[in-house]
Amino acid sequence: MIWVDYLIIIVAILLVITVLLQHSQDNIQDAFSGEKSELFKNKKTRGLELFLVRSSAVLALLLIVLVVTSNLLH
Repeated sequence: MIWVDYLIIIVAILLVITVLLQHSQDNIQDAFSGEKSELFKNKKTRGLELFLVRSSAVLALLLIVLVVTSNLLH
């Protein structure tokens, strides 16, 4: 294993942690039953939730770049 492979493992673990820390937006069951009228209402994320959303997007992009780099180096 080279250094990129270790980075892939670290970034993947961090990505899983950030996704698990995010709060669930809505139940899929409510979408089909029509119980929530504010299902499509735009909710602005703030604070820690905004940080988690942005960091998970950055980590996902970084993971893709690292996997492609690892495949090119092998």
